[in-house]
Amino acid sequence: MTISTLVLNIGIVAAIFTAIVGLLLKRQKSYLMTFLQSFCGILFIFSGWVKAIDPMGTAFKMEQYFGEFEATFSQTMFSFLSPVFPALASVSILFSVTMIVFEIVLGIMLLLGYKPKLSAWLFFGLVAFFTVLTGFTFLTGYVPAGINFFDFGHWGAYKASNMKVTDCGCFGDFIKLEPRISFFKDIALLLPSMYFLLRYKTMHELISMRKSGIIVGVSTVLLIAYCLYNFVLDEPHIDFRPFKNGADIAAQRVMEEKAQAEVQVKAFAIKDLASGNILEVPYAQYMADVEKYADKTKWEVVDQIKTTPSLPITKISEFEITDFDGVDFTDMFLSNPKNHFMVISPKVKFSTASKQVMVQDSIFAMDTVGLSKDNQPIVEKKFLKAINKEMSKTDFIWPASFVSDLVSMREVLDKAKAAGSDVSVVVGGISADAAKDLAEETGISATYLTADDILLKTIIRSNPGLVLWKNGKLVQKWHKKKLPPFDEISVKYLK
Repeated sequence: MTISTLVLNIGIVAAIFTAIVGLLLKRQKSYLMTFLQSFCGILFIFSGWVKAIDPMGTAFKMEQYFGEFEATFSQTMFSFLSPVFPALASVSILFSVTMIVFEIVLGIMLLLGYKPKLSAWLFFGLVAFFTVLTGFTFLTGYVPAGINFFDFGHWGAYKASNMKVTDCGCFGDFIKLEPRISFFKDIALLLPSMYFLLRYKTMHELISMRKSGIIVGVSTVLLIAYCLYNFVLDEPHIDFRPFKNGADIAAQRVMEEKAQAEVQVKAFAIKDLASGNILEVPYAQYMADVEKYADKTKWEVVDQIKTTPSLPITKISEFEITDFDGVDFTDMFLSNPKNHFMVISPKVKFSTASKQVMVQDSIFAMDTVGLSKDNQPIVEKKFLKAINKEMSKTDFIWPASFVSDLVSMREVLDKAKAAGSDVSVVVGGISADAAKDLAEETGISATYLTADDILLKTIIRSNPGLVLWKNGKLVQKWHKKKLPPFDEISVKYLK
């Protein structure tokens, strides 16, 4: 579904709702106001719901925003604000759930006409907040690498590759919007938000204030429970991500790579340094005058304008699993005909400490016992004694809950190995030494690998979680709280 199709559908539903309110219920004071209430209310309920299905995804998106804000403000006179953003990132899931529930409840308030003045101000505030986020995302396209966002004098021509956050997450993974479209969408929503502020007295009120208050209160409680269920107790019950159960990841990856290979440069965006104008020069013309445009004192190639891939490019194109030396193990999952159980932990917060340990060392003596045929000395190594030697060792301190979650998977993994399945543990952001220590801590015997944490977060929201692969297909994902016994897995999935 595209954003234009979504807006059209919401507009039709809002028009029907407006007709019901005005013609049947006789509750409208202004048909324009009732339509805008209905449209904005339904839009917020829908956009909030597709995020409520996967609140962890929104939390990851907010972490990206907070990280970029921290880096941006740290280089300015407002650097004192920088520490705020890591603090917000540490509670990103709380921020996510709060924002999602607030968005849906606000949509309900608009539909009901509950506390018109309050609803108008809350709607304006939330739209303004979204506009700042999407505006920052879009405008970073004008900021060249190495230039701070607030250094406006050094902004250049727009380049999509300059953007630090490439998707606003307005509709979760349901619809991926270009930041430019997201920003214009929020600018458009500022118009009804200001209209609400000026004309809130003409908002319709469907039912009594008391009944509306009860609906809003109950909705808030139920929505909080719904959001929490979708990451605390289970994976999202509707999966809009490319890594969904049953997806043929290997085949999709091949198709995406082919689509990317077929993309062609159709023109160049070139800046005339004398006038500052950006010219769009067709590829054939550029190649004919390549020597002319090679003069860097007169021209600057700003960007390549390419054809649109025949297939949308997803995170599947970035699917790569390696060992800790960078050796590619991706084919272990995409070309393996065997059942493969993959334990995933996108990121784990652990600490380290240096500790002194006693190790046994051996002392030998080297003694010449004779000469060889070519008169070379024959040296014999003789053991003298064993001594205890103190040496420094890195001690990895893992969160107890994380270790407990992994240990709870061990029985399934051991039985899977005994049944002939492959087993691996893929953790983002750890070293080989850390992986070795984790294996000793949990007792899980497997191939330990690593990958980009954002990729792993896209695959599964549970940390840790378990994924079953076969022939390049993602057969099934399990949240750590929903892992069934091996016998049940075997009967249902190991064919």
